[in-house]
Amino acid sequence: MKFGQMMLLIEKYTGYLRYEKNFSLHTEISYSTDLRQFAEFLRERFSGMDIKNVDSDVVRMWIASLMEAGIAARSVNRKLSTLKSFYKYLQRINEVSVNPAKKITGPKTSKPIPSFVNNGDMEKVLEESNFGNTFESLRDRIMIELFYVTGIRRAELIGLKDADVDFIAETILVTGKRNKQRLIPFSDGMKTMIEQYLVARNESVENLSGYLFVKDNGQRLYPMLVHRIVTENLSQIPTLSKTSPHVLRHSFATGMLNNGADINAVKELLGHSSLAATEIYTHTSFEELKKIYNKAHPRA
Repeated sequence: MKFGQMMLLIEKYTGYLRYEKNFSLHTEISYSTDLRQFAEFLRERFSGMDIKNVDSDVVRMWIASLMEAGIAARSVNRKLSTLKSFYKYLQRINEVSVNPAKKITGPKTSKPIPSFVNNGDMEKVLEESNFGNTFESLRDRIMIELFYVTGIRRAELIGLKDADVDFIAETILVTGKRNKQRLIPFSDGMKTMIEQYLVARNESVENLSGYLFVKDNGQRLYPMLVHRIVTENLSQIPTLSKTSPHVLRHSFATGMLNNGADINAVKELLGHSSLAATEIYTHTSFEELKKIYNKAHPRA
């Protein structure tokens, strides 16, 4: 198969993505770019090898060439995924009988250690003097503290309703991904804060919608507003590289593990479906221990 014929197949595939799979233009362009790079590789290394003759060794050589060119592992894996999808499509339309990329594993990617806030910095952020006495100020402060002491996700906080707060048991009912629910305990101090907030909210806001955290018109919050509130307050910490609600989730998990919490308990509190998702915080904890060791041990 000539180079031009392969390019026609790529165009046919991107048309399939656009009209049948309803992929975005950005995704379509990304797939097309990856496949054109593969076509160029075949033309340069194998004099325009017929796409039907490509085997797993050729695919591995392509991956190796990408790594040698300094392409990041994450990008290489995306390109490999694109090639797998392309060959799967070619099988469906009977252009090839075998998917040479199907069983190939891409390079391992290193997961960055999550940013987190230590307790001392968090105490400074949450000082009452940083907030006013208005309904919005009380709301913002309690939202930030709730992120920090429960580890809930932004969408979970936005979805909290008044009925989800049990003041007697001191728990909140959180609805997570795939509508999976979990109970998270809170302290007496948090109970008092929520009660004070509800008094201020109910006096200031009309047409309440049933959601715990609302705007001044009574409607639920939207994601960018929550992100902005958290970011503005965490920006007080000059050493923090990232500022977002998820940083507070990282901080909750890291703080729990650093203080001896069982990893399975942290998994349940975070609402993770597998322990592997929680284990990244053990790396964070270990990094913290290394810092303590390096500062404290005379032979470090």
